[in-house]
Amino acid sequence: MVAYDGADYCGWQIQPSGITIEEVLNRELSTLLGEEIRVTGASRTDSGVHSLGNVAVFDTKTRIPADKLCYALNQRLPEDIVVQSSCEVAGDFHPRRCYSEKTYEYRILNRKIPLPTLRRYTYFYYRDLDVANMRQAASFLVGEHDFKSFCSVKTSVEDTVRTILSCTVARTPQDVVVIRVTGTGFLYNMVRIIAGTLIQVGIGELEPQDIEAILAKRERSAAGPTAPAHGLTMIGIAYGPKINVDRTGNI
Repeated sequence: MVAYDGADYCGWQIQPSGITIEEVLNRELSTLLGEEIRVTGASRTDSGVHSLGNVAVFDTKTRIPADKLCYALNQRLPEDIVVQSSCEVAGDFHPRRCYSEKTYEYRILNRKIPLPTLRRYTYFYYRDLDVANMRQAASFLVGEHDFKSFCSVKTSVEDTVRTILSCTVARTPQDVVVIRVTGTGFLYNMVRIIAGTLIQVGIGELEPQDIEAILAKRERSAAGPTAPAHGLTMIGIAYGPKINVDRTGNI
C-alpha cells in the first residue's frame, strides 16, 4: 500500500513528460531487486492528487520476505512516497479488476484567510459554505446512477454508470469542509467534479435537489466546475475477503 504527497508529481501513471509515482516505484524496485519491475496501480490518480492508501502489485523473483520489502524499499524512496505495508497476494489478483470499494476525500479550507500549512492539501475557498445544504445535495448522489454529467469530456469509457455507496459532508473545528465519497468505481475527474458541484450548492448557486436534474441531463456542462487537484486525497481501498487494505496500513 502506497502513500504519497502528489504535489510535485504528474500523477500516478507514467507519461512522456514529468515524473510520476509509478515511474519512481518502478525505478527504485528495479534497482533494489536487480530485475525489471513494472507495478500495476489500483488508482491512476491525477497530477497533484495525494494518497494515503493506493495499492500496487508487481511480479518478482526476489527472496526478500514480502512483509519486509516495504522497509527495504522505503530506504530508497523520496520522503514524499512511502510504502505503508507489503504482502504477497494471489497470482491472479489484479488491483483494478477485482471488486473494490474506494474512498476519497476532498478537503476545502473554508475561512476568510488561508493557512500556509494547509495550502498543499486543501482547496482554499473564502466564501461561506452551507454545509447542511451540501450534505443534502450529496445524498442524491448515493446509489447507482449514470454519472456522465460528473465525468470529464476527455474520458474514453462508454459506460458511465457507477455506484456511490456513501457521500458525506462535514466541517471540522479547523474550518475544513470534508467531502468523503466511497464507491465501487469512479470516472475521470468524477470526485473533483462532485466537489465543484457541491461547492456551488454551498454558496447557493444550486439547490440541493438540482443534483437529480444534473444526473438526468447526462451532460458535463450541467454540473459544476472541476475542483483543483490538490484538495483531493485517496484515503484507501477495501477489497473482498482475500485482502483488505485501509489507510492505517493494515492488511
